[in-house]
Amino acid sequence: MTDHITVERRGHVLLVGLNRADKRNAMSVEMFIAIGRAWGELERDDDLRCGVLHAAGDHFTAGLDLAEWAPVFAAGAMPIADDGVDPLGVYGPPVTKPLVCAVQGICFTIGIELMLATDVRVAARGTRFGQIEIKRGIYPVGGATIRMPREAGWANAMRWLLTGDEFSAENAHRVGLVQEVVEPGQQLDTAIEIAEHIAAQAPLGVRATLASSRMALAGQEAEAAARLSPDLAPIMASDDVREGVQSFIERRQARFTGH
Repeated sequence: MTDHITVERRGHVLLVGLNRADKRNAMSVEMFIAIGRAWGELERDDDLRCGVLHAAGDHFTAGLDLAEWAPVFAAGAMPIADDGVDPLGVYGPPVTKPLVCAVQGICFTIGIELMLATDVRVAARGTRFGQIEIKRGIYPVGGATIRMPREAGWANAMRWLLTGDEFSAENAHRVGLVQEVVEPGQQLDTAIEIAEHIAAQAPLGVRATLASSRMALAGQEAEAAARLSPDLAPIMASDDVREGVQSFIERRQARFTGH
């Protein structure tokens, strides 16, 4: 790993933190690769059920360290380690487990794209968002042109993608780019609370829900519909289904194992 990120296991949740606060968490190539490796660990470890992406300091990230990334872009390939997963989920298969993101301060360019690659997002009030590549002579290549129109609506996305203008946490919430806006300093605790709540659910059901939803979102609604019953059948034979039924009968919280 690298000191550009922190990795912490908290029960069934893996916390991954951007850790260049003195540089406003400017995204180095090393940091990007390390995030991918951390998500690779999340993917491989059956005891881990959800990930949380967050950042140390006052800002989520001021964006890419452009001087360092210019030769990477010129080469035409994103740096992903053999034991890693594409943190953006556009240059390789995405993580198959849920991801929650907590942002604060400045969240520019790849910060938005990393956030949009997660499934639930929490923003501190006062967060400043900006997809500003257009002002630097390039355009977003980390998924913003794909995900922002889909999630915020065409005109809302074009309003920000084509101007590079900043927008607020309240505007991000209004159009669905973030799901919670909280007071500064509460964003990580809220994200962890959501992640732990997800991790307490049946892992097989959670992953099946995520996979089905992603298939439908990719325009494969008929295929997703066709998979509903076949993909449920093996889950019905799991220990977790028996535990779910028993916990209902006993009026207690279920204790799922992922088996």
